[in-house]
Amino acid sequence: MKNRFSRAFGRALYALASHFPCSGAKIRIGQREFRAFCARRILTFCGRHVNIERGARFASDISLGDGSSLGVRAYVEEGASIGRDVMMGADCAVFTRNHVFDRTDIPICAQGESPCLPVRIGNDVWIGARVTILPGAVIGDGAVIGAGSVVHGEIPPMSVAAGNPCRVIRMRGDGEGLL
Repeated sequence: MKNRFSRAFGRALYALASHFPCSGAKIRIGQREFRAFCARRILTFCGRHVNIERGARFASDISLGDGSSLGVRAYVEEGASIGRDVMMGADCAVFTRNHVFDRTDIPICAQGESPCLPVRIGNDVWIGARVTILPGAVIGDGAVIGAGSVVHGEIPPMSVAAGNPCRVIRMRGDGEGLL
């Protein structure tokens, strides 16, 4: 369990590191390693060889597996579990809460938030750019999520899914090649 000082120290360092160039930039100043160093002090679990890109924002109560990445300007809320070797494109958002809006006699902004519904992303998953993952979603091992998709519910393992709402297009390994 990380103490408050360790997390605060990690957050302070990450505030600086989040402005370093992307890991693919021609200028190499150890930005990838430094952002990973910060993440290990902030996250509940942070695996080895992770890649957290420029401008990524994340809660401390998440798990990030070995070899996984958070894309440029990614946003991940608390309660998310990201497996091993997950590739996440730019501008992805992982939400675990929503606004409560059932009552019509109270303004939505005064109704608060729903309880946290954890998101689980399996191992060896590729999430394209600008994907939105909604509270409670489960993405199975080996799945591929197409760019711009909105994921809710469950995406089966080894599937290729895309769209709004995200639907399975085909299964990986069926010999069809590229989409």
